[in-house]
Amino acid sequence: MSELVSCQIENQVATITMQNGKVNAISHQVIDELNQALDQAEQAQAVVVLTGQAGMFSGGYDLKVMKESMSSAMALVEKGTTLTRRMLSFPYPVLVACSGHAIAKGAFLLLAADYRIGVDGAFKIGLNEVAIGMTMHHGGVELARGRLAPVFFNRSVILAEMVSPKEAVTAGFLDKVVSEAEFVPTVQAIAHAMTKLDMKAHHQTKLKARAELLQVLDESIEKDRHSSL
Repeated sequence: MSELVSCQIENQVATITMQNGKVNAISHQVIDELNQALDQAEQAQAVVVLTGQAGMFSGGYDLKVMKESMSSAMALVEKGTTLTRRMLSFPYPVLVACSGHAIAKGAFLLLAADYRIGVDGAFKIGLNEVAIGMTMHHGGVELARGRLAPVFFNRSVILAEMVSPKEAVTAGFLDKVVSEAEFVPTVQAIAHAMTKLDMKAHHQTKLKARAELLQVLDESIEKDRHSSL
């Protein structure tokens, strides 16, 4: 079985890169390997930088799995929501370097990070579930409600509106957008700055700030376990 996620740790920064085909699909194996990479980062007490391939952060869940059966789809969704819940409460800062398109679960990974840097270009970012015939799961609705700008919540979740990287800053998917030339240096600079934080204070404050969202996500995971898309 080929490795779909790589993890390189240097100078207290763990760079985790997803590499799963043309659209960087989020499969069971990808989630398992992401969790393994997060384990490595946690053991190294490192800031996390999560990224994808040039032009594609992730196009979302593996559609082969999602179309296989209702039970297989819900099992992958539950696993994915549990991953985003872990990212939201991770002991060290999580920065997503959005290398291009971020759609569906790809966009949810943005919403689970502490800081999001996008590369400028003709890329689409957003939640397209209802456009492709999928009812949004409870966990997705609540994560979007908790992290998106209120004015964009309905447009993103109910109307599946896709936005450009620059619009994604206003919507709440991204925090900063830079040119392709500035992308890697900017990611490196911000990640390095994050290593200077007091990690205990960072983690305790993160848990306090997100206590309500984390509780709602726990309840949503349980709801989704007993519902259908």
